[in-house]
Amino acid sequence: MNSRKGVHDLGQNAFNDTFLKACRKEAVPYTPVWYMRQAGRYQPEYREIRKKYSFFEINENPEVCAEVTRLPVEQLGVDAAILFADIMTPLQPIGVEVDMVSGKGPMIRNPIRSLADVERLHSIHPEQSLPFIGETIQLLREQLSVPLIGFAGAPFTLSSYLIEGGPSKDYHKTKGFMYARPKEWQALMDKLADVTVEYLLYQIRSGAQAVQVFDSWVGSVGAEDYEQYIAPTMTKIFTALKQTGIPTIYFGSGTAHLLNIWNGLPVDVLSIDWRISIDEVRALGIEKSVQGNLDPSMLLAPWELLKNKVTAILDQGCKQPGYIFNLGHGVFPEASVETLQRLTQFIHDYTKK
Repeated sequence: MNSRKGVHDLGQNAFNDTFLKACRKEAVPYTPVWYMRQAGRYQPEYREIRKKYSFFEINENPEVCAEVTRLPVEQLGVDAAILFADIMTPLQPIGVEVDMVSGKGPMIRNPIRSLADVERLHSIHPEQSLPFIGETIQLLREQLSVPLIGFAGAPFTLSSYLIEGGPSKDYHKTKGFMYARPKEWQALMDKLADVTVEYLLYQIRSGAQAVQVFDSWVGSVGAEDYEQYIAPTMTKIFTALKQTGIPTIYFGSGTAHLLNIWNGLPVDVLSIDWRISIDEVRALGIEKSVQGNLDPSMLLAPWELLKNKVTAILDQGCKQPGYIFNLGHGVFPEASVETLQRLTQFIHDYTKK
């Protein structure tokens, strides 16, 4: 692992806290970088592990899950690890029947259609139902010399799977439920907010040093509807998490039109995608820390083109304190380890003070 940077001491196991400093808008020796979905099918080692274990079997085996989480940190030299899990993980213990179907994603066998469906969902007690998550986090805190990010799915994105029954391209059923059944919608938001808070607090108690809430599909909602149907729930979640004092990050795809609303949420870092530039984000008056925002498809571009694009992003991001380099969405299977290694090294070298 690259250990030349942002560390507390010069020992072999020196802790690199550059990412945490950037979350808090503190001075950093260079721009920290990590990648959403940085553990996955683009890695030959991960593909070998998947030959032996299903996705959920990896999750439920702390030693294997820690290995999968740790591998990209050691391989790429990134400045943070993110727990290897799925946004569906906390839904199974509350009564959601979910299957991970190859080529399709999460498929729900008992989708939400009524208030009775919402009311049958249980509360979550993660210490009892998800002990392996805590054990994995504790293992990683012993093994890592970079911060560990915990995460959860946001209520809108979770509800899109619960209502649609699986992935969707348009979210018609989800938004139709939101419009036509406001009472049931609010009950579902309240239930999922409680689950999200309890699950993330459990991760924090176990040792997570930052948490990211993934609202990958909320960009399908207009700003006015977001403010009415979703913002109160997100305020509740981030207010509860703020009491812990650890950095919080909010990510969404296609959410440029929501950033003014997000700026009013009690969250520390806004993670943006490539559809809006960092200069444009700052021009909105946003002074929170910013994370992003390379288009993942650029990982397939020739190196000079990729380098020029990343340089432009870094030049914008580094104008103000509180900048973390990331992708605008997750690493995909066709990406290469070598490109990500080279990219990480370039970001560190280019921005090193």
